[in-house]
Amino acid sequence: MTAENPPLDTKVLQLSVSDLTRKYTGMFSAETIERYVYESYTTLSRTAQIREHLAILAERFAADRLRALALAEGKIAKTVPQVLFVCVHNVGRSQIAAALLAHYAGDSVEVRSAGSLPGSEVHPLVVDALVERGIDLSGAFPKPLTDDVVRAADYVITMGCGDACPIYPGKRYLDWELDDPADETPERVREIVDQIDSRVHDLWTQIRS
Repeated sequence: MTAENPPLDTKVLQLSVSDLTRKYTGMFSAETIERYVYESYTTLSRTAQIREHLAILAERFAADRLRALALAEGKIAKTVPQVLFVCVHNVGRSQIAAALLAHYAGDSVEVRSAGSLPGSEVHPLVVDALVERGIDLSGAFPKPLTDDVVRAADYVITMGCGDACPIYPGKRYLDWELDDPADETPERVREIVDQIDSRVHDLWTQIRS
């Protein structure tokens, strides 16, 4: 726990534990849920830039991880394909791909993104480039790669993160060679978004076939 407003953060985290325990009654123990919530908070505290919202982000991260774990263990039935995009920092390429696929596919897929070494915030030029396409990334934040989200995925698409992603049987693994938007000009970032957009369209066609 950090020294920044610990009473408030503790209150938010305990409420998160209570809410998630009710949601996953009969699936996970209260101890498991509490561990996930506080572990998510501790992990994000190492990289998150917006400290005042850290407990809320931790709740979202823990909730998504618990859902992924429930899907992976068959406690929740998979009704749509699960897609995971992974890059190094989860501030550029994987965020772009996840946002575009979610935009095109809607509720027909469940999309996640993560980074092997997550950064502190989504690249501002990436946010701007997607706003130009009518896609809002204001609520997105970098997340570390965890085993539960990999296990839940049907498709795992890596982008420059090497062998950081664990390999499980029965999944479709793809590796996209793409330039990192970091330190690029706005024009070059738009070009990278266009390249990812083309690949996302191809992927969505594969998923539907």
